[in-house]
This record gives sequence, C-alpha cells and structure tokens, in this order.
Amino acid sequence: MTGIGVEAGAQAARSRALAVLRVRSRALAVAVLPAGAAVILLTGASTGHLVGRGWDAARWAVGVPAVLVLLAAAGVGLVVARARPATSPTVPIPEESAPDLYRMVRDLADRLEVPAPSAIALTPDCDSWLEDRAHSAHGPPPRPAPGGPAGPARPRTPTPPVLVIGSPFLWWMRVGELRAVLAPVIAGTGPSAHPDIAAARRFVRGLDAAVAVASAPGRRPPVRGLCAAVGWVARLLLRGCREHATQMERGVAAAAAERAQAVDYGLRIVAQEQVGLAYAGWDRLLTRVALPAWRMGRWPSRLDAGVVAALTELSRRDRLAEGFTSRLGERPACDLLEEPGAVDEAASLLAARLFHGGPATPCSDWAPVDWQAYPEEVVDRTWRVDAARLHRALDALGVRPSRHPGTPDPGGPTLARVLDHLTTAGTAPAGPAHPHEPFRQAPAPRAADGDGYSPQGPPPSDDVTRAGGVGGRDMDADGEAETEPGTDRSVALAARLTAELAREEARTQRARTGAVTAHQSPDSVAWAPGDYGLPPFPLQPHRTARELLADHVTAMVCCAAVDTAGAVPALDWLDGPSLLLGGERAADLAPKVLTLIEDGDPGPLRDWLTAFGIRPEKPVRLV
Repeated sequence: MTGIGVEAGAQAARSRALAVLRVRSRALAVAVLPAGAAVILLTGASTGHLVGRGWDAARWAVGVPAVLVLLAAAGVGLVVARARPATSPTVPIPEESAPDLYRMVRDLADRLEVPAPSAIALTPDCDSWLEDRAHSAHGPPPRPAPGGPAGPARPRTPTPPVLVIGSPFLWWMRVGELRAVLAPVIAGTGPSAHPDIAAARRFVRGLDAAVAVASAPGRRPPVRGLCAAVGWVARLLLRGCREHATQMERGVAAAAAERAQAVDYGLRIVAQEQVGLAYAGWDRLLTRVALPAWRMGRWPSRLDAGVVAALTELSRRDRLAEGFTSRLGERPACDLLEEPGAVDEAASLLAARLFHGGPATPCSDWAPVDWQAYPEEVVDRTWRVDAARLHRALDALGVRPSRHPGTPDPGGPTLARVLDHLTTAGTAPAGPAHPHEPFRQAPAPRAADGDGYSPQGPPPSDDVTRAGGVGGRDMDADGEAETEPGTDRSVALAARLTAELAREEARTQRARTGAVTAHQSPDSVAWAPGDYGLPPFPLQPHRTARELLADHVTAMVCCAAVDTAGAVPALDWLDGPSLLLGGERAADLAPKVLTLIEDGDPGPLRDWLTAFGIRPEKPVRLV
C-alpha cells in the first residue's frame, strides 16, 4: 500500500468536503443576515440610541422580511432534513443467510484497515458500490456489537454504508475473484467514516431528496407553489456544490483504489476480465432470454444461474473463451450463501420489476418459470399468441382465408393465408428452381425469433435494424429522409398489428397496476407515486412496425413448423427462443421473412418451407 497516495486522495476528498460544507454555511449566513440586522435595530431601540420615526420604519422594513426569510429557511431546512434520500432497489442479505459472505467481507475490511460495511445487499446488475442508508427514514441504525458500549455513553460515529454487490458476480465469479473485485469497493468505507465527508454527503443527498419531494406531482396549487420555491432553493444549492461534490467522490475513489492495491492485486487484474464477460452475458440474457418471458407474463426465476449457462455456451462457441471453462471447477462465490436458490429467485423478480415493470409479488398473470419449462411456456406460447394476433389483424383487414387446394380446413389459420396476402402481384408463388439442389444457408444467419444472431456471422445490416416502421421514413447518411422498403399490404398489416399490440399492452398495464396496488406493502419498493407498474430502466425501446410484423410472420412460420414438420421450440442461452428442425437450429429464417415483407416475394421463404417439409396450407394451433 502506498501511504502517500492514500493520504493524498483522502486529503483531496476532505478539502472538497469542506468546500461543500462552506456552501451550506454561506446559505445559512444569507438566511440569518436579515435577522441579524433586525436584532441590531431592535437592540438600538431598547438602549435609546436608534430612535425616531425613521429608525422605527427601518425596524419594520427589516424585521418583517427577516421573519419571512427565517420561516422560509426553516421550511427548506426541514424539507432537506426530513426528505428521504433515494436508495437503489436491492435484495437485502441478512447475516444469518450468508455468514461466510459476511465473514469474507469483514476479513477483507480488516486487511484494508477500514470499517466493515454495515450490511450487504444484492442488485440485479453487474456493478458493486457502497450506499449510505443511515437516514432515519431508512430504518433504525444497526444494533451495537455485543459487549460494546451502549446507551448515552456510546459515542456517535457515522454508520458504515451498505455494500451492494451485483448478483451475477456471485454466480459467475469464483470466491477469490469476488474478493479481489470487492477490495477497492470496501476500501471506500475508510474515507466515508470521516465526519466532514459524511456530513457533506448527507447535505448533498438531502438536497437531492428535497428536489425530488418538490417535483412530486398531485399537489394543490398553494402547496405546489411552496414546493416550487423549495425546489428552486435546493437546485441553487446543488449547482453551487456540484463540482466540489464530484471532486470529493473522485478523491474518495482514488484513496480507496490506492489502499486496495495491497490486497490480491494480481488476481484483481484477472477478475476485471470476468467483470466484462459477466456484463456481456447478463445483458445478452436479459434482452434475448428474459425479455420474451416478461412480455408473456412470466419471469425466469433463475436468472443468475442462467448467466453461468450463457457464458459457458459462449466459451463453447468462441475460441477466445476456451480457458473460461476450466474455472467452473473452482468454488463459485454463490456457495457463500446459505440458500442461493431463494436469493436468485428474489434477484430475478427484482430484475423483472426494474427492467420490465410488474407486481412485486407473483400473481395469476405474473408467475415464475424455470428453465426446463421455458421452451413450452414461453417460446411456444409466444409464437402462438403472435400468430393468433396476426390472424386477428388479417380478419380486421378483411383478408379472405386461403383457398389453397387440399386445405383440410379452408377457414382455419394457415401460413398460406399470410403468404398469399403479403405476396405482391407479379411475384407468383414458386417452388424450388431445382428440386434436387441441396438447400444452402444464408451467409449471415440469425435466430428464428428474428432478434438474435449466430456467432458464425455478424449481425444483419442496418436495413434490418433501422428505426421506423414498414414503409416508414429514416435518415440516410446525408441527413435526408429515406423511405424504408415495404409493400402497401405489409404497411397496412404492420400498422394494424401495432395498434392491436398497443391496446393489449394498455389493458395489461392497467390490470397490473391494480394488482400491484392491491399487493403493495409498506416495505415494497415503489419507483414513484402511482407508477408501480412502470419499469424505471426499460431494456429496449418499443419495437418498430416492421419489426413487429417480422416477428409475427416468423412466429407463424414456427407454429407451422412445429405442427406440420415435427419441429420443437427450444431455448438458446445466447439468442433466446429458437426453432429446432431435425435437432439443429433454424438460423436462416429471418432474411427470408424480410424478403417477403419488404419486397412481397415469397419465393425464398417457400423454398425454405419446402426444404424442411413444412406445409403452409395446414391449419395451426393458436392460443
């Protein structure tokens, strides 16, 4: 440990903390200045020095504003002191549920010669930090250690912050790697214990909480005006100490990083690589695997365990990650928990609330799903729900059922009906040009769900992922409006699907909001008043009209493959829902669906269907 570096960082943090406190002192001085002038005038009158009509008028002119300023300052100070600072939604980990984890953290704090964190919590994200929860609104302070001083004789010291650990780290990292990653985080409790830094942080967090309280909606006009004044003062003070607070936190981080260099420095370099890998796997798991389940009202209950499976699959596919599989033989950090399954379930539910929204507890339309049931309950059901919505949109547009020869049920939901409607005049349906020619895959295959991409090739071109709906307008490289490809029929069908899906989401949101309100408890995490069902951190923007149409046509094709060709729905840990044909992934469907949507040409898709024995004229089972 370099004592000079640690002392320099801590000294810089303390100097910036004093600068923050000077802003508070100046604000207090401005508030009491009129009162001081009024006291001088009143004292002069009582001693017989400042008498006369002019001095009487001055006393009234200064005294009344002084009282108003004092009342306003007292009100602002009361709001700043009583406002509840924001805290990150986390899963608390009591010591009895993870004694080994607490023992490791305390041993690490002893080696760093810093106070141990007061508690440990998990967050469904790939990050770790210290969070101050010493405010009275967050609950009573922790009990003193057995044998320690208690009662009035106990000295008042700042409560150590809470250590928040990213839950994917516990499942993917080994115990030594987690220890190395947490070392610089825990080292931050040392500067946090300094009284000046603790006071500066409380002041800044109080101002931030006051701004949030002042901007809360739903108040009457008189109260709204008072809150606006409080918010203006709090923002003014925040602007005055923003730079000092930023530099203070940088000084604290520098001192903590310098202090942590003495603990597992070599292993920490290797562990940082695992941090980046865990982040990539977690992001891929949420966007490709968890998000389709959340949209169906199901939340995977073992997301952290899924990270291990996803990264193991990545190590199998990617030659650069071959060495990572050898790590699986070492002890994972989740062994430090007494019941890792229960903790994983709680973190998975919190991730669903954070990134998608929904009730805080399971209910009839918000149920957990395990990975074994995912293909049946999520993948297959998603395809059939989308296919049913597609046929309802066709019914609303007045599209006639398919009249294909040999159709068992002419009025049933068939893939042929979709193909015939999206086919543009002049592109007649055609079979394979050479029936005995082997089927060739596309050069850049994608997953059957239209979202994922195969590791053997790059993602599709910008034409596939460009924002805007079918036939919508986008900006080209020169900044001019550009019309996206799409036929008139695909534009109308995409618009109908967009409206239908928006109505369904609105109904679901209203139902979930009512369920959340009914199940809300005082200890539940609420993002904002009246917004219990809205996610504060949505994973992805809403799908465009063309993406919606492509997903629905792809779902219809997958339903036909399952019902007529013996295909099965499956889960790919990196690409999410996938279709297995003959035991292999169908990773070349998306380009053919886009050709049908954008050009009205069903030829490539019909060739693909023929190659795998999929019969589009047969009705499929819908939900």
